[in-house]
Amino acid sequence: MISLNRSSFLNKSSTSFSGISSFSHSQRKASATIIVGLSSNGHTNGRVEKKIGVVMESTFKEMNNGAASVLDMDGKTAVHGGVEDVYGEDHATEDQCVTPWTISVASGYSLLRDPHHNKGLAFTVKERDAHYLRGLLPPTVVSQDLQVKKMMHNLRQYQVPLQRYVAMMDLQERNERLFYKLLVDNVEELLPVVYTPTVGEACQKYGSIFRRPQGLYISLREKGKILEVLKNWPEKRIQVIVVTDGERILGLGDLGCQGMGIPVGKLSLYTALGGLRPSSCLPITIDVGTNNEQLLNDEFYIGLRQRRATGQEYKELLQEFMSAVKQNYGEKVLVQFEDFANHNAFELLARYRTSHLVFNDDIQGTASVVLAGVVAALKLVGGTLAEHTFLFLGAGEAGTGIAELIALEMSKQTKAPLQEIRKKMWLVDSKGLIVSSRKESLQEFKKAWAHEHEPVKTLLDAVKAIKPTVLIGTSGVGQTFTKEVVEAMASFNEKPVIFALSNPTSQSECTAEEAYTWSKGRAIYASGSPFDPVEYEGKVFVPGQV
Repeated sequence: MISLNRSSFLNKSSTSFSGISSFSHSQRKASATIIVGLSSNGHTNGRVEKKIGVVMESTFKEMNNGAASVLDMDGKTAVHGGVEDVYGEDHATEDQCVTPWTISVASGYSLLRDPHHNKGLAFTVKERDAHYLRGLLPPTVVSQDLQVKKMMHNLRQYQVPLQRYVAMMDLQERNERLFYKLLVDNVEELLPVVYTPTVGEACQKYGSIFRRPQGLYISLREKGKILEVLKNWPEKRIQVIVVTDGERILGLGDLGCQGMGIPVGKLSLYTALGGLRPSSCLPITIDVGTNNEQLLNDEFYIGLRQRRATGQEYKELLQEFMSAVKQNYGEKVLVQFEDFANHNAFELLARYRTSHLVFNDDIQGTASVVLAGVVAALKLVGGTLAEHTFLFLGAGEAGTGIAELIALEMSKQTKAPLQEIRKKMWLVDSKGLIVSSRKESLQEFKKAWAHEHEPVKTLLDAVKAIKPTVLIGTSGVGQTFTKEVVEAMASFNEKPVIFALSNPTSQSECTAEEAYTWSKGRAIYASGSPFDPVEYEGKVFVPGQV
């Protein structure tokens, strides 16, 4: 049995089969034989997907009096010295598009190039016979465990983290099973490779390392066609979508279309650590342009070369996207907003939380993990949540999200009004401590955190004035927890809790070594990206990751 596949049988202006209407009488007869048994997989928006199974012996011999069958080439030359142009592809124009026929024999050659099912040398002898793999692989059979050992050996040879990232992505694109086996068995070592901090550098250089698409790219050019774009994705039973517009990637800022590394990496972790099937996960990047001049001038940049769309144009594109997602995948699909800028993140969450199953990782996900970290720290520090005072450097999505969730938990424990509990939370933004006198100029999501206090310009002065027991950094600016700040925290806290959460490690407010050294080993420290253990005065400190 030989299968013929044509990606599109219907041309745009007619229901006749393109490439067949121009055949001779005998060719049409043969073509009719091919079309017998045509089965439809559905008709949506004028698009028909067809698959044909035919027996070749009685068909191709009739074409062109048996002279130019694709199986029985007679050496006749055609355009550019190839075989005769039986189907007219060489004469296709923009007005009359012709999709080439492809012939594939039922064999395992394509199986080895299918990352979802390929096992490489792990195919057993019986599987090689059953799937026509004889001769396509070396004779040895290797267990998956040995494959894992070999891959880890190879990965450890790379000195540059980005090289490891590229090697892992290559593995995911050719052997998905081995990729997740490797990640699950070596999660501590490989987590920093497939996600932070390495994914930050990968996004910055995504245009240079791009090989194959790993998700959907929806740009302004697809406006009005987003539903059709979603249908281009081969998997239909999607449970989770992670979507970004690339405007605030980690602490690196606007990376535009190259932010795709974030949804891809996040969903890899959902499979490896959360058990979701890879086929049910869909990474998406919404490309509305970028304001990053360096990327706009980069010849390898893969996104739209224009300034970011804003206002009504942006809202209309997102509205069409959210409507198309629900229409195509149903109401139960989870849409996770990832690394949107503050001015869009809060608005999108508020707009769609009542009509869609949505979740913002930067506002809600980070907050839940940090709250868990604070609760764990209390076992070492002592006291209840309500007995502690919190100071945040950074009043964006993460900072306000964490503050709100801690306040909610504190209110739940004490039965006190939320508005009263919020007074235990103080936030510092780029203009200093957020206080009541600044309320008129504050963005809406910051106003709840404006308390009565005299203006304070610097973080150090805020630490000295507020005297917090917990200092949390979400600023996206590295080295802002200076020696003076950490020493001030240690001066009035026996065990100061210091969470430097900005990613990647280059943007961390302080390193683990700095926190332990400047606090003389007394700090309870955690970071957003992992740091290695630190030895201080003969004692080894293992920093947490929040």
